[in-house]
Amino acid sequence: MQKAYKLLAIQEGISNNEAKELIDAGLVSVGGQRLVLARGLLKESAKFKVTKLAKPVKIFEDENIIAINKPPFITSEKIAEIFKFPLLNRLDKETSGVILLYKNEDFQQRAIKEFAQNRVGKTYLAVVKGIVCESFTINQPLTTIKTKSGAFSKIDLKSGKTAITHITPVAVEGKKSLLKIDIETGRTHQIRVHLASSGFGIVGDEKYAKSSSKRLYLHSLRTKIFDYEFYAQPDSGFFDQGFEQIDKNILKNL
Repeated sequence: MQKAYKLLAIQEGISNNEAKELIDAGLVSVGGQRLVLARGLLKESAKFKVTKLAKPVKIFEDENIIAINKPPFITSEKIAEIFKFPLLNRLDKETSGVILLYKNEDFQQRAIKEFAQNRVGKTYLAVVKGIVCESFTINQPLTTIKTKSGAFSKIDLKSGKTAITHITPVAVEGKKSLLKIDIETGRTHQIRVHLASSGFGIVGDEKYAKSSSKRLYLHSLRTKIFDYEFYAQPDSGFFDQGFEQIDKNILKNL
């Protein structure tokens, strides 16, 4: 048995530090499961698969806003660094899709009010465990706790903040479902907590659904703010849970 990062370093011909960074970024899998602990012990025969980090793609830019299609495994802060403008909203590192940057403070202030008053349209795609045949809505308040290892949200009927999630099935394959998710509110990890609590945890959501996979199957598909509407095509790997044959043109009309 040997520490995972040391075995990866040998396999890839890289330094131990580089190997640790790849594992911490969520880019390494073993046997189809994402490797979480760089210092975890593995057999020396372990074979690693390293996912190459995709490049973010600019969807739109004008004098006010930049819309980016963010790949998974890259932080929102890194997107801001790459494109040299501040963030208007954030996505979890593992989540892909539409992310927005602002180019002037006047637009930022107006946009903040839109987010605060829940007037921003936000549509996501998710691949979940379980068969979802009918649309339903989850209206469960959430409380977010800040910890050293990151934020953690939970349903809190007594003192939580309003959180409303609308779920619509798009396709079912085996015992997994592809869902369209529309959220009226934007609480931390709202979609992940709500789906896990309903028994339909997102594939790859280790924190809330206890599901290990090579990625988190959650994608910010569409964002509407003011007169803007931005659509981010999911990468092909998003559909590798049995949804490879789905007509991608259908997604544009969701």
